Amino acid sequence: MLSELLYGFRDAFGPFNVFHYITFRSALGALSAFLLCFFLLPVWIAYFRRRGVGQVIRSDGPSSHGTKAGTPTMGGLVVVGAIALCLVLWARPQSPLVWLSLAALLWFGGVGAVDDWLKLREQHSRGLPAMWKLFWQFLGAFLIGGGYLLLAPGGLEHGAMLSLPFWKRPLEIPVWAYLFMVSVVMVGMSNAVNLTDGLDGLAAGLIGLSATGLIVIAYLAGNLKFSGYLMIPYVPAAGELAVVCAILAGACLGFLWYNAPPAEVFMGDVGALGMGGLLGAVAVFCRAEVLMLVFGGVFVLEALSVLAQVGSFKLTGKRVLRMAPLHHHFELSGVPEPKVIVRFWIFSLLLVLGMLMTLKLR
Repeated sequence: MLSELLYGFRDAFGPFNVFHYITFRSALGALSAFLLCFFLLPVWIAYFRRRGVGQVIRSDGPSSHGTKAGTPTMGGLVVVGAIALCLVLWARPQSPLVWLSLAALLWFGGVGAVDDWLKLREQHSRGLPAMWKLFWQFLGAFLIGGGYLLLAPGGLEHGAMLSLPFWKRPLEIPVWAYLFMVSVVMVGMSNAVNLTDGLDGLAAGLIGLSATGLIVIAYLAGNLKFSGYLMIPYVPAAGELAVVCAILAGACLGFLWYNAPPAEVFMGDVGALGMGGLLGAVAVFCRAEVLMLVFGGVFVLEALSVLAQVGSFKLTGKRVLRMAPLHHHFELSGVPEPKVIVRFWIFSLLLVLGMLMTLKLR
């Protein structure tokens, strides 16, 4: 809204014309989100330390993580708040995609906040029962997916379409199947990010890298010429999602300043579920649901490792990994925590670059 207000004075002050450009507002949004997190998180950390409360560590986790008990948590609440404020300030309020992105952030973050609050209140790692957590996540995803079809420009016209890499034409699918698919994408990405949030700085860095890849996709999908040249689906007003993703990336950098090993604060479920849900929602709005499996590949592998571990143990009584999720397997295999984190970041960056390379291959 602030960008629109300032842009309205462009005739009186010519330089205000820069607020018309997505690139400028993306950079400004990223910087604003970084600074908000950078200056507000120390206040949050000090508050938790004064209260003498902090992270509750899983009893079945790696024994080396016992030293992390009591670390200030729910820092994701600051990050979600910073992202929401910057979206209101720098993204165009006329775009339904902006408000749907904000709804995804707040809805999934709200579910995570309840989960975190229950853990702190009961001083136990259980939190919100899994069935209730999934119920509220799927309800929110279904409502947001339906809102996209009803409110977004061309939503009903192009809604039941699935864009696939290397295919020139999108596949037409029933509306009910599309709603189910996008719900699975949002809920799956939200929970995958939450599962990945087990090492200092791991999830924040991976979210930032994935958001950076989505900046490119959103900008290209929202430009009629670029999308036509690359033969990717054109999504009216998707350019505003580049601003959303830039703000998300900037907030992750600000959080990473204090979450880098050894972490001074953890994001908690409010941050992991909120930002994961936002990533999934933006991928849906950009028609990049399938590409999300590529540039969010680390999150996918982390989630699959948990499914494989649980499935194998129930069927055969044996585990396929030393411990799930995957990052704990490498930890217990003797790889130092900082090295696991950086290697996962490198692998994620390679996936993002690989995804960008496929855009012209149709």
